[in-house]
Amino acid sequence: MTSNQSVRIPKKRRGLGDVLETWLPKIVMSPSLVLTVVFIYGFIIWTSVLSFTKSRMLPQYEFVGFDQYVKLFQNDRWMDALQNLAVFGILFIAICLVLGLFLAILLDQKIRGEGFIRTIYLYPMALSFIVTGTVWKWILNPSVGLENFFQSIGFENFEFDWLVNPDKAIYTVVIAGVWQSSGFVMALFLAGLRSVDESIIKAAQIDGASLSTIYIRIIIPSLGPVFFSAVIMLAHIAIKSFDLVMALTGGGPGNSTDVPAIFMYQFSFTRSRIGMGAASAVVMLMGIISILVPFLYSQLRSKKDEY
Repeated sequence: MTSNQSVRIPKKRRGLGDVLETWLPKIVMSPSLVLTVVFIYGFIIWTSVLSFTKSRMLPQYEFVGFDQYVKLFQNDRWMDALQNLAVFGILFIAICLVLGLFLAILLDQKIRGEGFIRTIYLYPMALSFIVTGTVWKWILNPSVGLENFFQSIGFENFEFDWLVNPDKAIYTVVIAGVWQSSGFVMALFLAGLRSVDESIIKAAQIDGASLSTIYIRIIIPSLGPVFFSAVIMLAHIAIKSFDLVMALTGGGPGNSTDVPAIFMYQFSFTRSRIGMGAASAVVMLMGIISILVPFLYSQLRSKKDEY
């Protein structure tokens, strides 16, 4: 055989096992992919289309441009819902961040029983918002909750009627939301604290820096990505707040705890104004997208910088 002659290696025939190994995962995953495309992205597109129509009780496809959006932002209840969402969102995010960071710093001291305490803090996150709202509705109910308890043990002048007070009812939603989500934020911060390079901390201790100085000037500033991730996740929870509010206050008293999610549900399914309900849903979707896009961009950019 000369050097110019090439050796032909016969191609290995693919057996049934090789074919199944290639196509079986695709066949198994295809129903889930189809359902996801239809029932998530398909209905998002359909809802967006309905928002540009004058649909009421049933869908109609007579396009009216941005009329539904104009009527939406002229609706006083929608504006009240946005205001309530702003109050709830700002307080919910701020308190969860502060409380979560505080709890994470305490656990970072490697105290005895850390695992047990961490489980207690994380347990509320395992509950649904329906359960959380129902439990806090009992606790804050003036007739059977905290007010009744303290009055029964001798504090007859004690009052805590926030749940039925239109000016303070939104703060009860904040209390319930913080109780459920602060443990999750604590876990995020604790993971961030444990990832800080210990050599930097030891160098600061050798230089005579106190523990508080180390946390304030070294550790906490290095947790920027954790802060950003926590804010994104908490904002996403706040915008989608429906089950918590419905279980706790039902949007009342009056419209004092009404939020965009409740507005969208009621206008779409109980007031037969599908077009406006769809417009409110699209506005909520745009709000969530405006939060997720910077988050995804920062994640992709950080991975790119690593390479």
